[in-house]
Amino acid sequence: MPGFGSHQGALGHYDGVAAARSSDDAAGPLRRTGRALGHAVRLPVTGTARTIRKATHAHGAGESGLGKLIELHAVNGAGDVMITVALASTVFFSVPTDEARGRVALYLAITMAPFTLLAPVIGPLLDHLPHGRRAAMACAMFTRAALAILMSAAVITGSLELYPAALGVLVASKAYGVIRSAVVPRLLPPRFSLVRANSRVTLAGLLATGVAAPIGAGLHQIGPKWPLYGACLVFLGGTFLAFSLPHKVDSAKGERKARLAKRGEKRPSLRTVGPSVLHGLQANASHRALSGFLIFFLAFLLREQPLPGQTAAVSLGIVGVAAGAGNALGTALGAWLKARGPELIIATMLAIALSTAILAALFFGGPLMALLCAVAGLCQALSKLSLDAVIQRDVPEQVRTSAFARSETLLQMSWVVGGAIGIALPLNGVLGMSVAAAIIGVGALFAARGLLTVARHGAPHPRVA
Repeated sequence: MPGFGSHQGALGHYDGVAAARSSDDAAGPLRRTGRALGHAVRLPVTGTARTIRKATHAHGAGESGLGKLIELHAVNGAGDVMITVALASTVFFSVPTDEARGRVALYLAITMAPFTLLAPVIGPLLDHLPHGRRAAMACAMFTRAALAILMSAAVITGSLELYPAALGVLVASKAYGVIRSAVVPRLLPPRFSLVRANSRVTLAGLLATGVAAPIGAGLHQIGPKWPLYGACLVFLGGTFLAFSLPHKVDSAKGERKARLAKRGEKRPSLRTVGPSVLHGLQANASHRALSGFLIFFLAFLLREQPLPGQTAAVSLGIVGVAAGAGNALGTALGAWLKARGPELIIATMLAIALSTAILAALFFGGPLMALLCAVAGLCQALSKLSLDAVIQRDVPEQVRTSAFARSETLLQMSWVVGGAIGIALPLNGVLGMSVAAAIIGVGALFAARGLLTVARHGAPHPRVA
């Protein structure tokens, strides 16, 4: 019967729907549990990502594009520290002190001597690429990713093949740093000082370094190659992140293309921009030399003469943490400084560092060594932020990248000179602290008066980027 058949079909449909609902009800708790577990797993990651994004994009940095640069610099810091962990385990910690001195000296000679020839070329080359700075930063990231894999084959034996690769990493890292400093003025949010912007970028790198260092150490426990594998992944991520920077990083609107000077024409250079840059470089060179000296001198001193009641590893950790904390504090302080007065900041940092070094020489001991490391880190950070602001303010855009390249070269070589003194010096604590005071004293002698004069009367021709 038609009526019966249709009724039977309706009953069959009802039974099917009921069975499906029963199955859904049974699977409901499992599905809800799965969703809850997935949410719980994703929450720390997404929550952390949202917190980081909120911090990096605050105060207009997201709209201007500075937030993206802050994130890229954090990736850069994380990758660099993983390579540092791998190299330190090979060059320094794996051999006795006397052999370590030779290896470190060899590392400095092989990597830094060619760097002095290559670094001055970086700036003029990048000056001619105003439309390709995102690509240049991506290339610097990818180059280090590839070199990290190449170094993984030599990091176990510490063979000579390790050093050319380390040189390549150093050059790529400096090239990235030069471009990063040059593009900060292009991404400056409204009512943001250059010192504050520089400090936000640098602080992100320091925080990423603090997070990535123990991760690199943990990877090293698996095997000497693993920190390099980690660095490769980090730099590959940075390669893609570099292209996410705003297009105005590559825009040369309103700028003159870098070119060679014609005969009789004065092309802007570090010697034509006024005393602020030159005195700032002199002061920062002494800070960087002090940093290199303390790193190498205390590394070898504390291996042989640890702090009372501590092992060599713990002693190195204490002074290392003190230096890192001082550096982070100096960078954080820079975020609250006003736009004016970078010359006064640099002069003040010279005075503070010199006073602390003299105290450490007169009353030598573990606490004062740690204090000097902390103060040296703080003063170097604030002084470098202020120098960057002066270059960004006073040096014309068309040669600003060259100015940063030359300043980075000078500071890197100052660090090497300080490190070489630290390697060669006898392991006597009082003598070492006296040499530290002399190093920073030379900077104060040459730069402090000029900086204070400029701070009192103002820069001759200030240029706001």
